[in-house]
Amino acid sequence: MIRILHAADFHLDSAFSSLPPEKAASRRREQRAALEQLAALCEGCDLVLLSGDLFDSARVYRDTLDALKRFFAAVSAEIFIAPGNHDYLTQGSPYLTEDWGERVHIFTSNTVERVRLDACDVYGAGFTAQEMPPMLDGFRVNDPDRLNLMVLHGDLQPNSVYNYISAEAVAASGLDYLALGHVHKGEVRQFGKTVCAWPGCLMGRGFDECGEKGVYKVTLDKSACKTEFLPLRTRKYEILSVDAGDDPLAAIRAALPAQTGDDCYRILLTGESDAVDLPALERALAPRFYSLSVRDCTVPKQALWAAAGDDTLRGHFLRDLKEQYDTADEGQRRRIAAAAKLVTALMDGREVSL
Repeated sequence: MIRILHAADFHLDSAFSSLPPEKAASRRREQRAALEQLAALCEGCDLVLLSGDLFDSARVYRDTLDALKRFFAAVSAEIFIAPGNHDYLTQGSPYLTEDWGERVHIFTSNTVERVRLDACDVYGAGFTAQEMPPMLDGFRVNDPDRLNLMVLHGDLQPNSVYNYISAEAVAASGLDYLALGHVHKGEVRQFGKTVCAWPGCLMGRGFDECGEKGVYKVTLDKSACKTEFLPLRTRKYEILSVDAGDDPLAAIRAALPAQTGDDCYRILLTGESDAVDLPALERALAPRFYSLSVRDCTVPKQALWAAAGDDTLRGHFLRDLKEQYDTADEGQRRRIAAAAKLVTALMDGREVSL
């Protein structure tokens, strides 16, 4: 039996372009600090398999390289890395120019190679360009009686240009465990006798990477494979839909969990509403979050169109707008409804804030 820590998609030195520059820099420091948590999770493991995209691009800060070296030095297990499409091997790559230590094995070829250990055989290959054709097709393990592992970056999406991995190729490989990267959401699959898994990214960086992020701890022998997801304590991205009702601020506060101060939230206001003051809502709620955006996805209450049938200037105006509204898409509907609210308010002689 061997114990494995499987992680991928660190994306160190991400731009975090949706955040202000000072917060983006802070988040990059948090990425480096997360490596200390990861080192603690590696305790008791025999192998650490890192399935690519450790770096977000070819531009890597010295601080990041130093933090990654400290992580490797703190781990007593053998470490295997398969570069991916973001950190692919090219001239000047840190994988080729830095001294990573004796226990760090980096697969520098785009054809599968083998490292033979006492307890198992570890196979792997690395991206040598941003796009790679299938690298697993036709592969078979050298010795099916041994414990056979592979670390690789790729996905199961047909026609993917990022090392498409077919279910048939996995099942025919003879591998016991295939440690994959590229997919940013944790997933475990089995094809034939081979278990393959993506642990997801190490830390959420946007609203396409919501929820808890972490790694897999794997216990493996020839008869069984057990995977356990271990979350890291990092900031989360969350999307929350809230029915605005008559008091959007109260509705949001009622829907929020108790602890949100460390996290990035996008709140979508839904349902019917006559008016949503987004700047006021964000000002009132911002102290509860690391980062917040509120979006108005409401539709106007039916009362907005109540006068659309009247034989008056207001009625004719609303009827024309209502006809446009009924055939418009969601974004156009919000603009048409806003125009209707604005003009009817002006007709009533009310003060309007633009």
